[in-house]
Amino acid sequence: MANDEENSNESPPPPKKHLVFAYYITGHGFGHATRAVEVVRHLIAAGHDVYVVTGAPGFVFTSEIKSERLFIRKVLLDCGAVQADALSVDPLASLEKYSQTAVVPRASILATEIEWLTSINADLVVSDVVPIACRAAADAGIRSACVTNFSWDFIYAEYVMAAGHLHRSIVWQIAEDYSHCDLLIRLPGYCPMPAFRDVIDVPLVVREQRKSRAEVRKELEIGEDVKLVIFNFGGQPAGWTLKEEYLPSGWLCLVCGASDNQELPPNFIKLKRDVYTPDVMAACDCMIGKIGYGTVSEALPYKMPFVFVRRDFFNEEPFVRNLLEINTSHT
Repeated sequence: MANDEENSNESPPPPKKHLVFAYYITGHGFGHATRAVEVVRHLIAAGHDVYVVTGAPGFVFTSEIKSERLFIRKVLLDCGAVQADALSVDPLASLEKYSQTAVVPRASILATEIEWLTSINADLVVSDVVPIACRAAADAGIRSACVTNFSWDFIYAEYVMAAGHLHRSIVWQIAEDYSHCDLLIRLPGYCPMPAFRDVIDVPLVVREQRKSRAEVRKELEIGEDVKLVIFNFGGQPAGWTLKEEYLPSGWLCLVCGASDNQELPPNFIKLKRDVYTPDVMAACDCMIGKIGYGTVSEALPYKMPFVFVRRDFFNEEPFVRNLLEINTSHT
């Protein structure tokens, strides 16, 4: 009886608190969106609601997360870099576009975001790595965290040096916005980010492999005797004309981001726009592409040889390249 009484007086475990996350993701490239997918997926699996706010394609999230707790809100609140193709950046055009996107309408953006965050009863704002989201969260009285390996003030600082001082106030404004963030969750391959005060370092955040090398090759009808290279420039066309003679005999190339009307030689295979890249990479023998967090983080688990093309005005490149080198991935 005493034991029964003792057990009856035990307090039940506290219920897990249901939280609402507003997750702001830059629309520049796929790398931000693909790593955010993993975070969002785990938050939803833990029973929370996640509102994704982004200019990136919605299919990146909806194709991988099937849940009524996922909400997509298509809004462009930053613009990243203006690129003619996957390799070329226009510094002045990038600064001018950011000004038109986030500086000129700043007051309106802040008012809209504060009202929206209040309307969904957001418990936490997460940013990867939209600057104005941090300021909107602070003005709404909501804590915020950034998940990233770089910040746009560091990237744009080089643009200001290249394009003149006319837009240098953009860098100051971005840094000031980031200074309202409560916590930086810093990913490997990180750049200097002095605007943030409290920092936690975490391992790579990367999508997991779902299918084996053999399964992917079987689906593609490619035998194990064939050498495969993946041509991956972050979901963007590289602007190259691909020719049959570019590949050695016995090699095939899987092309990511090819346009619908792009004609390819018989030894180049166009992949679907929404292909699950980690599986395809696991089936390949090496990769040709550009250095960015997305491609590097997904190449590292397979120790995949990575042939990359250097780019100007990508300040994060030396830091992510160092991540490749210290993890003995060939470049």
